Amino acid sequence: MKKKKVWISAFTVILSCFILYIFLSSFSKWKEEPVSVSINVNEQVSPSIDTAVKEEEEATEIDEKPVAKAVKEKVREMIEGAINFFSHDKKIVSIGDSLTQGVGDETESGGYVGILNHTFEVNKMNISIENFGKRGNRSDQLLKRLEEEEISSAIKDTDIVLITIGANDIMKVVRSNYTNLNIEPFQEEKISYIERLTAIFDKINEINPDTQIFLIGFYNPFERYFGDIEQLNVILDEWNQAGESVTEEFENVYYIPTEDLFSNSTINLFTDDNFHPNTSGYKLMAQRVLEYLNEYYEETELPDEEIE
Repeated sequence: MKKKKVWISAFTVILSCFILYIFLSSFSKWKEEPVSVSINVNEQVSPSIDTAVKEEEEATEIDEKPVAKAVKEKVREMIEGAINFFSHDKKIVSIGDSLTQGVGDETESGGYVGILNHTFEVNKMNISIENFGKRGNRSDQLLKRLEEEEISSAIKDTDIVLITIGANDIMKVVRSNYTNLNIEPFQEEKISYIERLTAIFDKINEINPDTQIFLIGFYNPFERYFGDIEQLNVILDEWNQAGESVTEEFENVYYIPTEDLFSNSTINLFTDDNFHPNTSGYKLMAQRVLEYLNEYYEETELPDEEIE
């Protein structure tokens, strides 16, 4: 019982300070209109993954260079594979919260979505991306946005839907209970999150039953400074597991983990708010998404001669 009180008190102080910071720095942006930018492969948006890793390698300490080189080589291999499996025209729609919008990207190029786009561009891959990320979006808000004509029309004509959603659902629990924070409200809200996430997948499939949906998991932004508070990891892990479980109920929905990308990193992957990824963090997300897209098409696409 004492241990629980200690964690609650510590968690309350930490997150209260964090919430105050986020409110002061972000309140004016929460009412922004949805970002709805059609990004074509002809436009140079941001450094490709390959170029980005090269820059990161040059900025890394000497003893970290072998690691950066290994990552760079892996990216090259993935891109070479992706060129084969994305040989046909593809359309991608990205929807969700600030991680889709690219908040925190110092280059203001659209975060992981912009990096993916430029990677497709420099490798002459005929893929277009429409970005409907909106800062602050929760799962209930995203579900309503799927009714909007612009978004539903884009989904109706797309091959792939990328989604980041859920982090703001967790933050809503924090804001509503920060004076008396414990694990129960998170567990209760997780049930509602599962229901809404299921409804989101159902709605997308109703709009376009032929699309492939990829849910991108979220990370623990507090781990770098408060990794010793076990309950934080427990909450994030349980919510990620819940999201992954929902994807397994659908034949065309897949889960992409990101928590490991930000865990125990030797370089800073967060922007000044210590919540959103910086450009380096988004590079890793883009790399992971490309890896899973490549893996999917490697397993499912027929050879050219067998396609009618």
